[in-house]
Amino acid sequence: MNAIELHGVTKRYDGFLLDNVSFALPRGAILGLVGENGAGKSTTIKLIMDAIRRDAGEIRVLGEDNQSPAFRAVKEDIGVVLDEAYFPEVLNATQVGAVMKQTYQRWNDAVYMNHLKLLDIPLKKAFRDFSRGMKMKLAIAVALSHDPKLLILDEATSGLDPMVRDEILTLFNDFTRDEEHSILLSSHIVSDLEKVCDYIAFLHKGKLVLCEEKDRLLEQYAIVKMPQYALDQLPADTVVSSKSGPYAVEALVKRDRLPHGTQTEFTTLETVILFLARGGDRA
Repeated sequence: MNAIELHGVTKRYDGFLLDNVSFALPRGAILGLVGENGAGKSTTIKLIMDAIRRDAGEIRVLGEDNQSPAFRAVKEDIGVVLDEAYFPEVLNATQVGAVMKQTYQRWNDAVYMNHLKLLDIPLKKAFRDFSRGMKMKLAIAVALSHDPKLLILDEATSGLDPMVRDEILTLFNDFTRDEEHSILLSSHIVSDLEKVCDYIAFLHKGKLVLCEEKDRLLEQYAIVKMPQYALDQLPADTVVSSKSGPYAVEALVKRDRLPHGTQTEFTTLETVILFLARGGDRA
């Protein structure tokens, strides 16, 4: 069973349309949701949590329709970190833990305190005096401390320095060692997604361009640099997207269409995503 399933999900706003989005997060996996600002990532997460109502389609979370009465109980199994962390301004981390203990049936004080120590979160400092990065770390500590089966994270590593981001990504990897645990991770830091994700879903202007296993995605595409005339000689449908440079054209191409022996550049997930965005729906 999948941890999350979206089928034909549509949401209309003035000036924006999330259009017929379908993808699935398998249990035990991490799926990275990537796209430019305004692509629909946060809207998708709000729809999954039923914080806003979909106009069409179906969403199932941990086996339940997210608009059914049963979904209320399912929320106990979900740890959520949104792009802004919200706790009462006057509370410190210790007091936040006391409040959460009354909120979640499976709250674990020992796990919470361990995460506070690991993430170097001060116990007595008021939330209002936290930096953005510190606020996000506290939200992550809370999300991990009530025995969730699913983490839903919207820009959870934003505002954190690289060393702390690596520590948190390690926590996420450790979390999914349990095959019943899954993570949906939205981030504009594509290098973070490349480190930890098993699957990538790419939203562009409200449309789902792809949802693919990360390794398969990197196997499917390559970057080449060559003169325009050489690019024009490649087999039809080889080039997905390209941009001209001062000395050569750089292009995203389909590996299986390249002639044998064609030299390719080192290809990262971020480069693939940037070129797919440039190519738009043609990808």
